Amino acid sequence: MTPARRGDPDPAPPAAPPRPAGPPRATGPDPAPWQRITVDVPGLEFEARPPSQYAFDFPDSECEGWSTDRLTLRFASVRGAKHRYYRQPRQDAARAAVHEATGGIVFAVADGVSSAAESHQGAVEACRAAVERILHLLDRSPDRLDGADVAAQAAERLRELARWRLGVAAPQAAEVARLYATTLVAGAVRAAGDALEVELFRIGDSAAWLLDRAGGGYHPLFGGKAVPGTPLVSNEVSPLPLVPDRPETAVGRLAEPWVLLVGTDGFGDPLGEGDGRVGELFARQLASPPPPLWLGHVLDFTRETFDDDRTLLAIWPRAEGHR
Repeated sequence: MTPARRGDPDPAPPAAPPRPAGPPRATGPDPAPWQRITVDVPGLEFEARPPSQYAFDFPDSECEGWSTDRLTLRFASVRGAKHRYYRQPRQDAARAAVHEATGGIVFAVADGVSSAAESHQGAVEACRAAVERILHLLDRSPDRLDGADVAAQAAERLRELARWRLGVAAPQAAEVARLYATTLVAGAVRAAGDALEVELFRIGDSAAWLLDRAGGGYHPLFGGKAVPGTPLVSNEVSPLPLVPDRPETAVGRLAEPWVLLVGTDGFGDPLGEGDGRVGELFARQLASPPPPLWLGHVLDFTRETFDDDRTLLAIWPRAEGHR
């Protein structure tokens, strides 16, 4: 291009590229809003009531979704009917992050114990502390995660909250539990050569499964609530801030056609063994990663007697594999 000389008229600007044709405009009536999914007999329908005025930082529902080169993550957490009716905040929480150096996914899911006064805060802070600690441990070493170490860091975060709330230097474990008791499942999915390794631990009764997308079966990674030798179901929970010397752990490989599921008992209780209608619903909906908002919509299904908060985190191996 020849430069313009002084006194020459300014060169004409280049012609704008043609604008691509936009999508056709929708015609006719607006589409109907999503109708709530009903499983068997629906629960009572009502407009949700607001939580107390100082619970504004804990929304009724939240969801997340993204992918790395080798993994796809979705999670959703919704407030249950009981808490919506009695003006209580959602007491479940979930958090996830990518570990930049390895491309793995670090995650945590928590269910605040209903008897604890501020368990919604405890659940969120336990998840944050667990994810932060696992990221730190993976930076130091790619070897096995120390679940007891991660749980101890989460318990210490709850003690810090109690120190601030109570104005005491060393709150007793019972005082911390009375405010912030929560379950916790945390871990990571990361590359182990050409394979993907899952490693996770739990405190309390939240759970994890491998869903066989080909056959629709659910393989639990931890023991259930059934008491051996009896037909009864146990509701006993040993949550944070209590930390056992050796937390219950699970290690395995994640490959097609499996998807890792981590959820609170608001999801696990209606799921049961996975052979009923709830199991069928989620096996169908999780056959491929749904949009995050749709996962939240499905998780908010209505079924009589199941009114707890529900949280579900899912991780798929990507079909195209490593790039």
